[in-house]
Amino acid sequence: MKPVLQASRIAKNARGLTTATRRRNSLPNSLALPAAALLLAGLLGCRHAGPPVENEGPDALGLTSSSIPDGRIPAAFTCDGANTSPALHWNTPPPATKSFALILNDRDAPLGSFVHWVMFDLPPATQSLEVSVPSADQLPNGARQGHNDFDAIGYGGPCPGHSEHRYVFMLFALDSKLNLPSGATRAQLDEAMKGHVLARGKLEARFHR
Repeated sequence: MKPVLQASRIAKNARGLTTATRRRNSLPNSLALPAAALLLAGLLGCRHAGPPVENEGPDALGLTSSSIPDGRIPAAFTCDGANTSPALHWNTPPPATKSFALILNDRDAPLGSFVHWVMFDLPPATQSLEVSVPSADQLPNGARQGHNDFDAIGYGGPCPGHSEHRYVFMLFALDSKLNLPSGATRAQLDEAMKGHVLARGKLEARFHR
């Protein structure tokens, strides 16, 4: 879902919460509206912090990218260029690893989070991704890709407004295959990964248009 649509939905929910608060507690507008705003701010803060699964397991995978040597994403990997995915590399995972999952998130999106890439069921022997992973439901190595918040399958590069955003690549070594269907959302991936993370790696990079 695009940020504008997400914002519209959350705004409608906030108005609904305000109405419900007034009806149940007979609060005047001067009190009910700030209460709904505080609740909305809390929800956005949770989105910005990320779900608990992001911190499961030790940070031991050493995720790096030869495509992003200085911490800034080149235009070729964004909507201003070819919009292809960068190369990624990581350390040998724990012996019990059965699969990997990968998420790319914009931490500075208007709603606090915007998903650019979802991949899962990467084979356990994998230790890198080459440049320009195809935008396919399923890759030749058996990995599957989910829906990003552009409502598309696979990688969607940074495409912010005229400000600097932080983009976080998150890799998870898991003790099982998830066997989610291709096109799964990040929320579905988060839920499926709970309790299965053996190790994780994080790479943060920036892009400014």
